Amino acid sequence: MRRAVCPGSFDPITNGHLDIISRASRLYDEVYVAVMINKAKKGLFEIEERIDLIRQVTAEYANVRVEAFHGLLVDFCKQREIPAIVKGLRAVSDFDYELQMAQMNIGLTGVETLFVPTNPTYSFLSSSLVKEVATWGGDVSHLVPPVVFEALNRRLREA
Repeated sequence: MRRAVCPGSFDPITNGHLDIISRASRLYDEVYVAVMINKAKKGLFEIEERIDLIRQVTAEYANVRVEAFHGLLVDFCKQREIPAIVKGLRAVSDFDYELQMAQMNIGLTGVETLFVPTNPTYSFLSSSLVKEVATWGGDVSHLVPPVVFEALNRRLREA
């Protein structure tokens, strides 16, 4: 079985993330979406909320699994026999950082990283930018799936 992982914080998942996950799901038999746990950072959404939102927006892809992880991504991969990491690249600035990570990962355990160019529609998109624009009342409805848009608005009203 061909397996890959799409890692990230997904706080929240955007249409750009979903595009990469969708494309990976067509290339691999099984795709894990690994939601990063970083105890040093306080996210807008709790890990369980992120997982729930991702499961909802990827429900149409029968071969996508969503799990949290803490620690080295290559350990997550080794535990699940995943030989490939799929990462979307938005710009050259992404490449510099991601190349270093890819080289470290292959050096540590032999896990390959595949870079997928982001759909130009989403080349500027990040979770941080979505949160910032939404916080100031900007319309991000076209940047995230509808269920995420609703959850984002609810969360910002609570704040």
